[in-house]
Amino acid sequence: MVGLVERLVDRRLGFSEPAVPYVRERDLRVPVSDGVVLLADLYRRPGPVQPRPTVLMRTPYGREGLGSLIASLLARRGFQVVVQSTRGTFGSGGQFRPFLHESPDGLDTLDWVRAQPWCDGRVSMVGPSYVGHTQWAIAPYADPGLCSMNADITASEFTSTFYPGGAPGLLNLAGWVNQIGRQERIGAVTGYLATPVFSRRKRRAVASLPLQAADVALTGAPVVFWRDFVEHAEQPREFWAPAEHDGFDAAAMPPVCMVTGWWDLFLDRQLVDFTALQRGGATARLTIGPWTHGDTGSLPTLAHEMVHWLGRHLHDGADDGRAPVRVYVQHADRWTDLPCWPPPDAQPSEWYLAPGGRLSPEAPGSAAAAASCDSFVYDPADPTPSVGGPMLQPPSKQHDNRDVEARDDVLVYTGPPQETDLDLLGQVSAVVYVRTAAEGTGAAEGDVFVRVCDVAPDGTSLNVTDAMHRLVPGREATAPDGTTVVRLALSPTGYRVRAGHRIRVQVAGAAFPRFARNHGTGERMSTAVTGRRIRYEVLHGPDHPSHVVLPHHP
Repeated sequence: MVGLVERLVDRRLGFSEPAVPYVRERDLRVPVSDGVVLLADLYRRPGPVQPRPTVLMRTPYGREGLGSLIASLLARRGFQVVVQSTRGTFGSGGQFRPFLHESPDGLDTLDWVRAQPWCDGRVSMVGPSYVGHTQWAIAPYADPGLCSMNADITASEFTSTFYPGGAPGLLNLAGWVNQIGRQERIGAVTGYLATPVFSRRKRRAVASLPLQAADVALTGAPVVFWRDFVEHAEQPREFWAPAEHDGFDAAAMPPVCMVTGWWDLFLDRQLVDFTALQRGGATARLTIGPWTHGDTGSLPTLAHEMVHWLGRHLHDGADDGRAPVRVYVQHADRWTDLPCWPPPDAQPSEWYLAPGGRLSPEAPGSAAAAASCDSFVYDPADPTPSVGGPMLQPPSKQHDNRDVEARDDVLVYTGPPQETDLDLLGQVSAVVYVRTAAEGTGAAEGDVFVRVCDVAPDGTSLNVTDAMHRLVPGREATAPDGTTVVRLALSPTGYRVRAGHRIRVQVAGAAFPRFARNHGTGERMSTAVTGRRIRYEVLHGPDHPSHVVLPHHP
């Protein structure tokens, strides 16, 4: 019997066909290779057991809440579903060490599912965010392979999202640590809510030093994942190697469907994954909407893509003929279809930093001052604050940047008013020539944060896209005069700069607490408690043409 709440959910998500009845078998015991037992629930059709294709979802957030919502939605559409609690969560044995056990546990679970009398051997996987990462932990290694994946708002590897440009993504990790550290004590949903009290506590915790103890301030108890995150900030790729699955063979991957948003923290890496899949010959589909991570506005799209993709690959459903890529162009309020990503007809245009705070579409000529530069001083005791962006919790997306742009530690370069609408769609990048020196040492240190903004006629400056890069002495290629060429891949975007608006570029040494502050001392992030101010010179001119590259889409 399908209940009233389930019928209301179907209506909210746009499913009008009659629901299929199902039964739920709870707490199935799944043994894995090291003797740990993981718990799972099975959603299947009523009556005698018959072998059928199966959808697998592995989640650290419990088999109620999101797990039950997705599983019951699919069960009402006629799919058989297994929802499993990952190691160390909600009744499953072992200790939860995020990302580190998902590949061996997932492959053992896949073998177990295929051995059950109710499974015919065909298995697909679904789920967003961490649940999507558990798919990447299985799909490249499964033999026989999965029938399909719905890997939404997620990515194949860990470090580029949580240590972007080498600078730890502090505030997003603090929010997630609060959730996983408290969810079994106060509930998975309650532990994630961005209440004013929690927001203040989170900001106090990440502002305190040393950072290795911020987990206690956040959750009231040590959280192993937080300690792992901060202790290995200087060489994250080595420690998180078991969580990195980006070396996949695209030709051997199952069909993959992805839904993401322009303001999702996994966007950059997810688009790298999609491009690798498509160029490597895999069947892949991509949808990018105007959403943040976990945005409820994305649920209808996510649900319908999931049901269609599973139906096509498990129930021999028909292809709907949709283009491989569908993206939403913000502030143009339109969707556009593309054959691939990046858009093949995007035209890159360079915008150059120029004297007097100007942003010019013209490259600096030989008459420009070769030594032209602007300077500022970054103080780790008062780091440049972050405003908006791809955050797990509010304030996220777009916000007015004028207060930050008025600070002495932010350089601002503004272009002329646009004569016509300018649609940006595709990859965004920047090249910045900088010289830095930590106070009292002269050593090259610091972070370089670059942001592109849309400035309205009334002066409102809304962030469009950005990127961070952490300078590491001895690792950067530095010229004899101390100049370092910093190359940044800003997050891709789909965005209309309307006629009369202007493009603005910010350059700063921090965006705190979104990114961990640079102490300027060379100390490890986990234990540093002091800091040195860092002087920056940002060069522009014919010999040092600092610029951003924007993708104009006709």
